[in-house]
Amino acid sequence: MRLRRSTLTGTAAAGCLLLLAACGHGPAHATKDASATPVRAAQAPAPRPVPRGEGSEVPDDFNGDGHRDLVLDALVTAESHADDAGIGIVYGSPRGLVPGARQLLTPKKHAAPVDGRSPAVFEAEAGCDLDGDGFTDLVVTTDPPYDGQGRPPVPLQLLFGSPAGLADRAVPLTVPDKARYGNDWPERPVCGDFDGDGAEDLVVHASTGRLSYLRGPFTRKGAPHQAGAPVPSPGEAPTGPAADVNHDGYDDLVVRASAGPGKAAVVLGGPDGPNRTGTTLPTGVDVALGAFGRGRALDAAVGTLDGTALRYDLPTAAGGTSPASSSGGSTLGTPGSMLDAADFDGDGLSELVSSGSGVRVHPGRRTGPTTQGVITVRPSSAGTTRVLTAGDFDGDGLADLVLRTYRGDTEDTVEVHRGAAKYLVTAKPAVTFSTSQFLTP
Repeated sequence: MRLRRSTLTGTAAAGCLLLLAACGHGPAHATKDASATPVRAAQAPAPRPVPRGEGSEVPDDFNGDGHRDLVLDALVTAESHADDAGIGIVYGSPRGLVPGARQLLTPKKHAAPVDGRSPAVFEAEAGCDLDGDGFTDLVVTTDPPYDGQGRPPVPLQLLFGSPAGLADRAVPLTVPDKARYGNDWPERPVCGDFDGDGAEDLVVHASTGRLSYLRGPFTRKGAPHQAGAPVPSPGEAPTGPAADVNHDGYDDLVVRASAGPGKAAVVLGGPDGPNRTGTTLPTGVDVALGAFGRGRALDAAVGTLDGTALRYDLPTAAGGTSPASSSGGSTLGTPGSMLDAADFDGDGLSELVSSGSGVRVHPGRRTGPTTQGVITVRPSSAGTTRVLTAGDFDGDGLADLVLRTYRGDTEDTVEVHRGAAKYLVTAKPAVTFSTSQFLTP
């Protein structure tokens, strides 16, 4: 789940896949993969019970029924600049997301009060199974009271998954004093199995040049299994999702030099956690990891103002850990892009999604992503469109693309475009709804 972006459009689609002029060929009609009737915001269904599950290993499966769920922040409200409405969850099913099976998590009902006060901020940050029970848990950030004196409180809280979903009140995350460094807020959590023991861990920002590394599994009171001294870091902004880039059995993560545009580096996991700096990445505004096609390790795409810089075989072709640049690179002519990566056609290679002035899917090739055959995904509603996430929401083995189009603070549309073996993603959304329905009875 890619909830936090480092900085992270259109007319109605006419039921066809629209290709860039550079491609010049392709289908002029919707594929059979897009045959499902969309659920329109104006026809929002009545709320349905959250399906009960028994636990699974599917990512982002909060109710453990084996189907991926969707997390939504910044819900639209009837009034512009209203207070934080909370976090929305749309639960999955064998046919994909079901907008009727939805849940609203509000600070008043679901956040842990601090000093007798419910937080005003309640935002989703990361999802993983922190206690190892087969139900994905959600890490959220809040705004606990702080008078500016001494070390600030921990703003992160944990909502634990269950057969009924994220049903209970959150608990504050415990970051032991020995794992903290300086007086910064512990924030920017990234989930991953960084020590290879099979339990999900958390990495959070400690201070410049340090990260707090919390080993899982976590207790239901929010405490890690173990935590040591802060680990050295090439930057101060850990970025998820984590991935085992060099296939050594330990998850790795990208750490940016700062929260804004700048340099980044891959930090490698190992028996002692994420404490080795690998490949240094070019200066950019966003980073996406994927299997883009050239080597044995994962690759990186870095969105820059001049294009998309590609670095292959992380950390190096030989699997080394030198901080030198990786084994090869190229530039894709997509300037200033926010980036995501997913396998939409099931061929084992990652497609590269760039968004900014538009949403474009670059096909994966053995020689790396290409501008040949790029697909432009045009949302069905006008407004400002952003990529929410990419993942397999209908269980067919192909990633789906989730877009959100804003029309001010009070209107939006969320669309799920299914992955398609031949055409990457469908032009016609399989599911369409508005986050405004979370605030209706």
